[in-house]
Amino acid sequence: MAKRTRSTMMDETRRKLLASARAAFAEKGFHKTSMDDLTFAAGLTRGALYHHFGDKKGLFAAVVDQIDAEMAARARSLAGDEGTVWQALLAEGGAYIEMALDPEVQRIVLRDGPAVLGDPAHWPSQNRCLDATREAVMQLSTDGVLRPVDIEAASRLLNGAALNAALWIASCEDPAAMLPKAQDAFQMLAEGLLSADFRSNK
Repeated sequence: MAKRTRSTMMDETRRKLLASARAAFAEKGFHKTSMDDLTFAAGLTRGALYHHFGDKKGLFAAVVDQIDAEMAARARSLAGDEGTVWQALLAEGGAYIEMALDPEVQRIVLRDGPAVLGDPAHWPSQNRCLDATREAVMQLSTDGVLRPVDIEAASRLLNGAALNAALWIASCEDPAAMLPKAQDAFQMLAEGLLSADFRSNK
């Protein structure tokens, strides 16, 4: 059997810690999860956690980044069958909002995430989402689909609208009932950017 390299072992340790932390944070939340909860199930020591993530908050940030990145990838995948960039943009935003119904997403990303890590606008995963939105808005602007608008402003407002809709869904008393209302409002807000020519051809 080939000897495992140090890099391979470190990657395996990191994956184990992320998986253990993800399960613990989903079950108990950040504040009620102990250091032992994070390491015992993975068969690792606190030293391994400190080495890879610095502390509990660092590990939590890595879990949030992992889940948020998966949300964005899933939303892009669901929007992939849409016929136009515009339809894909709307579908991606709607899909991201819908993921707020997922209990793991609710607790880790949308409830504990902002409380522990601060403004989501500064998270690496949200900045990647913004990059994707900006690329779509630039294409739509070039194609004449949008009214004259500042690309950066439109991108940030669209990205923020989807995120804040998801945050609202996660915190309300009846998320399933509020979901279609949030998705409809997101679509109407986005449609306000459409050019007159595109509106008339819809």
